[in-house]
Amino acid sequence: MNKLLHNDSVNARQVAFFASFVLPVYKLLELPSLLARFAKGDLLLPAILQFLTQFGVLIALLFLLSRSKKTLFQRLEEAIGKWTKLVYGVYALVFLFFAVLPLLDLEKFVYAVFYDTSPTLFSFSAFFILSAYLCMKGVKAVGRIGDLSLFLFPLSFLALIVMSLVEADVSNLLPFFERSFQETLKGYTYSTTHFADILLLLPLLGNVRYEKGDGVKIGIGYIVGALFTLLFLAVFYGVYSTIALREHYAFAKIAQYFPVLAVVGRIDLVFVYLLCLVLFFYTAIPLRNAVGCIAKTCNLQGRTLLSFLINLSAFLFVLFCNKYYDSIYAFYGNYAYPVFWVFSVLLPLALLFLRGDSTEKQSKDARRRRNGKENEYA
Repeated sequence: MNKLLHNDSVNARQVAFFASFVLPVYKLLELPSLLARFAKGDLLLPAILQFLTQFGVLIALLFLLSRSKKTLFQRLEEAIGKWTKLVYGVYALVFLFFAVLPLLDLEKFVYAVFYDTSPTLFSFSAFFILSAYLCMKGVKAVGRIGDLSLFLFPLSFLALIVMSLVEADVSNLLPFFERSFQETLKGYTYSTTHFADILLLLPLLGNVRYEKGDGVKIGIGYIVGALFTLLFLAVFYGVYSTIALREHYAFAKIAQYFPVLAVVGRIDLVFVYLLCLVLFFYTAIPLRNAVGCIAKTCNLQGRTLLSFLINLSAFLFVLFCNKYYDSIYAFYGNYAYPVFWVFSVLLPLALLFLRGDSTEKQSKDARRRRNGKENEYA
């Protein structure tokens, strides 16, 4: 049976780790200053609304997974048949569209953090070597990134937070609900491009064979990732307060006021670099998903040439369009958010119309598995 994004399977643990430790990392770049620009001290409120929206869709998808022993993509292909390729093709375009802002943000971030002098035009090209390699892999590689992030994200993130608490004044967030609902709503809509979490989770969820307890693992994983993000937003505004809207890519400098650094040097950058490894993977994942969708649409067996072409195109786009960053960012914030709502909220919810396994069939499958285990240990 064909599956979306290559014949791979992932387990619930990997999806949970991905949601906990990979999804939050991009939200540490431009999102804090963006929310502070619209909602000031109420920046947590639009973020909470976004997380509740995505979590609601995630719960619906987990319920859908629990209704069948088949993967979600197997059931989708059985339901729509030859139209599956059209779905793959459309989502390939969506993943490419989604990849634009992370690519531009990563380029600016790398130049700001890694280079003391003016970098060359091709300094950012090394990223596309990693990206091209990942694009040749199946979705199982994305699951392994979730496992790898367990050793990179939590310690680094919490170390930066602890160092930042010295200068953080949580009272800067008070009083709650100071801003108008219109400002909160504007922050909610403008930040939608940073919260299309279901879009990145779909390739993983679609290749999970649901077992009892998987929904709890994945749901808790997403909640943990949301709490990481909310904690960072609170500490961020506690440190920078009214100037927070001007503090871009703050996770690279939020810990620099820690007194010990005056003696031992900028050891906080070690943790920043570790987080950057997760950020590199995050930025490459939409390109990998796009390559996988195109490969399935065109029935391509090999991905090497396709991966090269996609990453070369992405490199040229970043090289020549980075000077239009502000205009592109404004376009995504003001006009592109309906696209993300459609493909990360509405269409995933439409999958609820897929049929589940009948109760009789599920009970027969369960009895067959129990009998198999009894015979195995007899």
